[in-house]
Amino acid sequence: MARKRPDEAGVVSQVKNPELVHTRRRQIVDASVHLFIEKGFHKTPTRRIAEAVGFSIGSLYEYVSSKDDVLYLVCDAIHDEIETGIHRDIAREKQGLAGLEAAIGVYIRVCDTMADHLQLIYQETASLSKKWRRRVLDSEVRITNIFVERIEQAVDEGTLAPMEPSSVELLAHTIMVIGHMWAFRRWFLKGRYTLEGYIAFQTRFILAAAREGGAPSAGSGTGPDPHAGNPSSMHWRQP
Repeated sequence: MARKRPDEAGVVSQVKNPELVHTRRRQIVDASVHLFIEKGFHKTPTRRIAEAVGFSIGSLYEYVSSKDDVLYLVCDAIHDEIETGIHRDIAREKQGLAGLEAAIGVYIRVCDTMADHLQLIYQETASLSKKWRRRVLDSEVRITNIFVERIEQAVDEGTLAPMEPSSVELLAHTIMVIGHMWAFRRWFLKGRYTLEGYIAFQTRFILAAAREGGAPSAGSGTGPDPHAGNPSSMHWRQP
């Protein structure tokens, strides 16, 4: 997985050269991603990870102190890849409402490309220690904030109705879940809908909710029409 340096703070290493540590951990992550997707975290012995990288068990433990560390580094690298992909592709897009619309499409396409990786995170996050699990969840929030910023820009420019901060956050999290839905329910969706048709439908759904002032505030009991999108306009995949 090509990416920038992950957040490795707190992962103990016996090696003092930070560049070497980063390089070796990248090799460990690249090998572990494929093993964890194929076999699952619990069914992948540490010995198998070491073999895939070309290390002895002793050499592996010079760069991490546990298999828990490896899983955290894998989750961090996946989140980094997703975040980098979103930022790379929306950097050239407009701001405001057009930027929000573009960001939704970019994000869902990234989720399509990394569907197996997303499923790995959601299946195995519960296996992490409390410290690493908190960091993985913080990464989810950081990616969600990309959409918070886009929604706020559209509100500031007047192309979306004003909304409470809690509604902005809930709308941003809804976008995140819509991307995950394409990854997790692809067994059903991909046989019936095109990726671009799904993006178009869900974008209309989100923008319709946003134009009405977003999601309901806490305890209000009101919110946007759940049928705001038009299902009949979904692009069905032809058999």
